[in-house]
Amino acid sequence: MKYWIGAAIVVAIVLALYFRGSNPHGAGPQALAGRPAASFTVPDVNGHKSDLNAYRGRIVVLNLWASWCPPCRAEMPDLQRLYGAYRDRGVVVIGVDQGESAERAASFAQALSIRYPIWVDDDQQYGRVYAALGLPTTFVIDRNGVVSQGFDGPLSYPQMTQALAPLLKS
Repeated sequence: MKYWIGAAIVVAIVLALYFRGSNPHGAGPQALAGRPAASFTVPDVNGHKSDLNAYRGRIVVLNLWASWCPPCRAEMPDLQRLYGAYRDRGVVVIGVDQGESAERAASFAQALSIRYPIWVDDDQQYGRVYAALGLPTTFVIDRNGVVSQGFDGPLSYPQMTQALAPLLKS
């Protein structure tokens, strides 16, 4: 019995180190800080293709969400507020719907009066590559396309502005 407990502990440690990688922040969205932001071409709710590379030179707040997610619904008005307040300073908010139809995503965003770009990621590429542990998951990406911060769970407006502050100074 002691052998199995010891073996389980060793396996748990090895797995934790493997998934943590060399990043001191561990696993999850925060582990991507300092790494280049992966970019996938996906359609927006109108069917136009876009990707993160098109936003180089701007600060991007990338928010992964779904209409069935109550914290996503609660967070989206603050993301719209952020978009309105900071877009003239080179900030764009992009909402990436995870796995729903363009019609569903568009209807949901319209019901909340969302005006920032909404992309539809049917294959949930962004969720997988960006280590989303759940929804919402948000990333702040600097003007050079490098992930500055990653957040698991909903953010308040003050948390959003605090995450942008260091990037707006540079």
